[in-house]
Amino acid sequence: MYASVALLGLPYATFSYTLPPEFSDTFWKSGLRVAVPLGRGQQAALRAAVLLDTCSESDIPDGVAQKELCWPLESAPLISRDLLALACDLSRRQGLFPGQVLGHVLPHGLRQTRVRLHLIESGQAEVWTLQQLRDAPSGERARLAQALCDQKARMLPVASDPASSEVCLLTQDPPWPVRPSAKRQIQMLDHLHQHGPSNRRLLLRQLGQSLAPALKSLQAAGLVRLAHAEKEDDFPDDAGQNLLPPPPAPVVLNADQQNALQSLLDFLAADDAASVLLFGVTGSGKTAVYMELAKACMARGQSLLLLAPEVALAHKLRRDAACSLPHAPLFFYHGYQPPARREKIFRQLAERQEACIVVGTRSALFLPVPHLACIVLDEEHDSSFKQEENLPYHAKEVAWFRTLQARGLLVLGSATPDLKTFHAAENGRLPVVHLPQRISGRALPPVELVDIASAAASAASRESLLAPESEDALRATLTKGEQAIVLLNRRGYAPVMYCLDCHRPARCPHCEIGLTYHKGLEKLVCHYCGFTLPFPSPCGECGSANFLPMGEGTERLAEHLSTLSGGRPVLRLDRDSTRRPGRMEEILASFARGEAPILVGTQMLSKGHHFPEVTLAIIADGDLGLNLPDYRAAERTFQLLVQSSGRAGRGEKPGQVLIQTRDVRHYCWQYVRTADYEGFYRTELERRSRYRYPPFVHLGLLRISHDMHDARGAAALHELAALLRKHAGTLGVQMLGPAPAPLALLRGRRRFACLLKGKHWQAMRDLHLFAQAQKPARSLRLFLDLDPITML
Repeated sequence: MYASVALLGLPYATFSYTLPPEFSDTFWKSGLRVAVPLGRGQQAALRAAVLLDTCSESDIPDGVAQKELCWPLESAPLISRDLLALACDLSRRQGLFPGQVLGHVLPHGLRQTRVRLHLIESGQAEVWTLQQLRDAPSGERARLAQALCDQKARMLPVASDPASSEVCLLTQDPPWPVRPSAKRQIQMLDHLHQHGPSNRRLLLRQLGQSLAPALKSLQAAGLVRLAHAEKEDDFPDDAGQNLLPPPPAPVVLNADQQNALQSLLDFLAADDAASVLLFGVTGSGKTAVYMELAKACMARGQSLLLLAPEVALAHKLRRDAACSLPHAPLFFYHGYQPPARREKIFRQLAERQEACIVVGTRSALFLPVPHLACIVLDEEHDSSFKQEENLPYHAKEVAWFRTLQARGLLVLGSATPDLKTFHAAENGRLPVVHLPQRISGRALPPVELVDIASAAASAASRESLLAPESEDALRATLTKGEQAIVLLNRRGYAPVMYCLDCHRPARCPHCEIGLTYHKGLEKLVCHYCGFTLPFPSPCGECGSANFLPMGEGTERLAEHLSTLSGGRPVLRLDRDSTRRPGRMEEILASFARGEAPILVGTQMLSKGHHFPEVTLAIIADGDLGLNLPDYRAAERTFQLLVQSSGRAGRGEKPGQVLIQTRDVRHYCWQYVRTADYEGFYRTELERRSRYRYPPFVHLGLLRISHDMHDARGAAALHELAALLRKHAGTLGVQMLGPAPAPLALLRGRRRFACLLKGKHWQAMRDLHLFAQAQKPARSLRLFLDLDPITML
């Protein structure tokens, strides 16, 4: 017998092996993780792989010897047939190996071969490593294989030493009280701040054993603590709901919500897969409908998967689910959890036979949820549902594939749907369920535009991004004892550090992107590749240290607003302030309890959150994303601002929204002011039709890059471009470019982009495959992004 297996690590290829004779043919099932030898010689390294299929014949040419699969990593498959089919489908659509898909979506521990066989027989325990099993005599192997098949033996993770079972966690946000000369302590703090909780063994391996004394010093100072990797309560991630305010009173659905729920239940009861758009204004109670839908699924013995685009919103949905269904089994999963936690949840769900509720971000789509019947994508328009690097996929496409497998229901919820989603609904390809009014019956808060073009000089002189009108409204809100949210989708203290001597901004040497100053970290940071410099540092151009901070990020804005808050704290919610485990929940809980009057943040706080005491929402720079070189720029700005506006006036008190802009005449604003989604949709659709953009054409982006020091790169690019232009026409694909990407240098690579337009996705895939097969492509890196979310 022969097995086809998908490697879970580089090169991610699919190989064929012979099956070991010690196991019966019926033991080998698709989805089983196995250890296979890879490399030359009898002692080739053992690598983790997933068994795709078995057959009695092999297509290997005569005279070529096949290696034998070493040993199974488990006695029963952890990866279900449905997940395996999903991985194979995604690999075909993206032109990848199945192993490349599985290698990116499985928890880290499931991609390793560090297991052992544990057998207790005749009162004696035996422990066998994979290396020992490979070298054992055939008789011993047969005995152990039979014990594994009879479930008398188990495959267990390798016994961990204390260092590998302990996780290091930060206890405090920067700035940290350490001496500037304590370089090793600072290095460790920076690593933990950037990468989150880290295994102690791996941490010291990455940074060097010489940092062990620094770790002990940080523990003694209380800046770092150790936690057991396996213990749930050691991570505030899942204990965070204890920080939240008391749960709201039970919700009674209004007539619109009841009608929407009944429509969704009718689709769920049908014996066929269905996808539905739940189109409701902000504050209309979509979450309450999700919760009732979850109750209905559990009553039918079926599972529901509830997805949010960002971790902050996922936490809120998880809390809502825990309050609405207090006795339902609830699992929470996202990419920022420690690897041991993610592996544990995956194993629990793989072994589970009963229905459950799973809340998470897009990566939860690849969990083996039992009896899955319904998937909900809240804020379906959000670009975070698209993954573009390493393994490109869109959560909506993956969710629909899983819905087809389960013959279930996919619910796409939004107040500002993706334009293509609404176009499909308008043309009868997607049913729509409406929630036209806010639960409270109140109208959406009035939206006013604040022209900061004329106020720019006065604002700059006061070193504040907020115009006088905005600051006056903020003071009035605080005087009444109410709360305000200020949105600025730009983190850090100062986006640009300008050298006054050579008149150039500080730039990343690997990306040619301006470095952002982070005051708490006392560093200049590249937000694209992570490159950092301590600040102050001499200018890379002239050696001067005479810098002027220009612009304003969330950190600097929060610092300025603290002067207006009367001594009360100003909270900040962005990627930098929420790196420490549990910190996100602390910030949201503190603001919900009224401990701070102002919350400053990026788009993380623009959607989903319900703060009844917030009566003022200020969008500090409404133009920030409006003029990006991206055909979706206006759509994204409209969605972000309407969602942000919906944070105000959600309680009994009326709300107010101020949007600061330098171009009050832009066509987008007339629709934002009235939250007129359908009016914006009509205008934007006409523009898309005129310039041939989706939904009127399929769009692809072929990204091409070469090393910035590669002298051959430019010539190879020119040669490949000529071949592509000729071949694109034969495939019916319009190709524009290659042209330098808006981010022309990123992580040390020169980047170019070819914009592809056509009627069929397959033609673009064929063009990509053609490009990969050409000789010039050997010195280039090619990446095809179908239906790109960002053009950068």
